[in-house]
Formats: sequence, C-alpha cells, structure tokens
Amino acid sequence: MTQAPAAAFIRDNTELLSPPLVPEVRLHLATEIMPLWRKSEEELEAMGVPPPYWAFAWAGGQALARYVLDNPEVVRGKRVLDFGSGSGLVGIAAAMAGAASVLSADIDRYAEAAIELNARANNVAVATTTEDVIGMPGDWDIILIGDMCYERPLAERLLAWLRESGADALLGDPGRSYFPKSEVERLALYNVPVTRDLEDREIRETGVYRLK
Repeated sequence: MTQAPAAAFIRDNTELLSPPLVPEVRLHLATEIMPLWRKSEEELEAMGVPPPYWAFAWAGGQALARYVLDNPEVVRGKRVLDFGSGSGLVGIAAAMAGAASVLSADIDRYAEAAIELNARANNVAVATTTEDVIGMPGDWDIILIGDMCYERPLAERLLAWLRESGADALLGDPGRSYFPKSEVERLALYNVPVTRDLEDREIRETGVYRLK
C-alpha cells in the first residue's frame, strides 16, 4: 500500500490526542469509540493491515519520551535513532528536545505513515525508514528503544546489536518478559496510565534504563 492510502486509513481510524504522560505531544491514536480499537488481528489481516502497534502510546514509549523531554541534554545536538518507533512518540520527543537529527525506524509501512503524520502534527522534522536496522552500521550517537522486549527472538537480536553498536542506548520498559534486568542502570521510574484493554491494568510502573 502506498503512503497516501495508509495515511488516509490512519486519519479515518484514529483521533489526534495527547498520551497521558506526555501532554506536549499529539498523536493519531485509536480510542474506544474508533472501530480500529475493536478489530481483531484476523479482521485487520483481511483488510491488508498489520497489527496497528502505531495506534497506541505504549507504556515504555511514554516513559522514555517523558524522560527525554525532562532531560533534553541526553539528546540535544545528537544524532538519534528511535528504534521500533510505532507512533513516533519517542523520536518526536527527541526532536522537540533539540536532537540534531532523528531517524525513526519501524518495519511497518503503516507505522511509517503514522510517524510522518504525527511529526507534522507536532511541527518537528523526523526522518523515517522501514528497513530492519538491526545489524546495520550507523552514525547514531544514541539509540532510543521504547517497549521492545516483549518477544524473545526480537529482544535477543536487538540487545546483541546494541552491545556491539558502540552507541549510548536508553530503553523504556514496563516489565516485559525479556527485558535484560542485569545489564542496565535505571535512570527514572514512572507510573504510566494505560488502557486495561491492552495491559490488564490502568497503571503500569515503567522504568527508563541505560544499557551498560
């Protein structure tokens, strides 16, 4: 699907809202009153739409974006990679905090369209890519990763690459199963409002960590 139909799908199935922990940022998000919220993965697949991770502000991304906005020195003047960007929330926060450049990477072309729409809504410049950047060389000064340790194969590939990359890496995580608890330094802790439909609770305690 081209970017224009993807963008139209996003606009038709979301509302422009601010995540609870990051009111400075506006994103195209699914809500309880939008049909996208209730569609099953099978229904979306029949429409040719991958699971819409980009339509939700996940706890790890909200916490990491909040940390970046409150501590802009971690990205100011730096080249930033926002890995597994989804909605683009973390990359947008980095751009707002003064990053020299931001590349938001997500293999889902709907996510790429959402990131572009969301960056425009927040009047920031964010580049995008749908390439799988794990294992690729890059000149990033810092890599930001929000809520990406929910599957073992992905977490293992990602963490091995981060260790070899030489870049500073910050992770936002709400206690996912494959998060590397012994290899990180906690920088901050937040109580993030979330939806019970996604997380089976209304608040998730979520940390921001630096990979050692």
